[in-house]
Amino acid sequence: MATLTAARRLVVKIGSALLVDRKTGDLRAEWLRSLAQDVAWLKGQGMDVILVSSGSIALGRGVLGLPRTALPLEQSQAAAAVGQIRLARAYEEALDPHKITTAQVLVTLEDSEDRRRYLNSRATLETLLSLGAVPIVNENDTVATDEIRYGDNDRLAAQIAVTVGADQLILLSDVDGFYTGNPNEDPSATRFDVVDRITPEIVAMAGDAVSGLSKGGMKTKLMAAQMATAGGCAMAITEGSPLNPLKILENGANCTWFTATLDPQAARKRWIAAMKPRGEITVDAGAARALEGGKSLLPAGVTTISGSFGRGDPVAILGPDGRRLGQGLCRYTGDEARAIRGRQSSEIEATLGYPGRAALIHRDDMAL
Repeated sequence: MATLTAARRLVVKIGSALLVDRKTGDLRAEWLRSLAQDVAWLKGQGMDVILVSSGSIALGRGVLGLPRTALPLEQSQAAAAVGQIRLARAYEEALDPHKITTAQVLVTLEDSEDRRRYLNSRATLETLLSLGAVPIVNENDTVATDEIRYGDNDRLAAQIAVTVGADQLILLSDVDGFYTGNPNEDPSATRFDVVDRITPEIVAMAGDAVSGLSKGGMKTKLMAAQMATAGGCAMAITEGSPLNPLKILENGANCTWFTATLDPQAARKRWIAAMKPRGEITVDAGAARALEGGKSLLPAGVTTISGSFGRGDPVAILGPDGRRLGQGLCRYTGDEARAIRGRQSSEIEATLGYPGRAALIHRDDMAL
């Protein structure tokens, strides 16, 4: 069974019902401070941590005096706009005593599905983590109408975990794991400690949401588990309402772990290798040796470029003899790549008129 402290990079999803008191609509400040203690503890062990947090609509509706029942779209967006400010400030105030910098990242599911926006999201999150910050990720509910209607951050958390190559995803929930049935309705329902494969029988056991604040039910958590484990990320569902929920999980709290069969990097390489290339980039002998040594592809080592492709599209990488070396996601369009071909990275801004990324294809976006 997985252990929390074994992870190199961890994504934690926090549901609305954990952050917001169901009766008063107020923030559960003491609980949030305890979560901040857990984050500081994990970061102290050298771990990267990303928090995917619900709660903006739940907080905003209380401030605006809106009912806890289902809201019309425009009221949901208004509640999100008001609540998001308070949510970001709450995380900042909770983590600041631990000298941890927070960053607000608002995304939609489309940001992970569109290759260009995917690369932008990934680069931003990677940079924040490299600088020691804790990104607080939430759906951009003020404009993302589909996300408000679908309403769960479980799937978004899984996509974030796969995007950044996380080892583990923890869903802090109002239940302590995945059961054979709804334990509130079926006293004989039993909890799984480990799920190695999500079969149709497992899916059939999932129920719907019962919380008055959260919208994601067990079905959405299984969707998240399928996405995460396919990307090489193990996932756990555990009860999040006690104080210090992550430390409690590490100390043996009830949970269900969904195991991953591949490590995140191998799963990502397999995903890239399976794409249909939109163009070809030929490199010189020096660049070919650098790639084989695990380096990124820089413009200086490129000799020719063919095809019409956009930023984030997959392209084949060919050696000087025409032999296929692999493929990767290009950080420039075909026209931009041709303009900087053979140039030093320091010349990119003068050539394109704006500061670009040093690598044409980063090693993390390459399958050889």
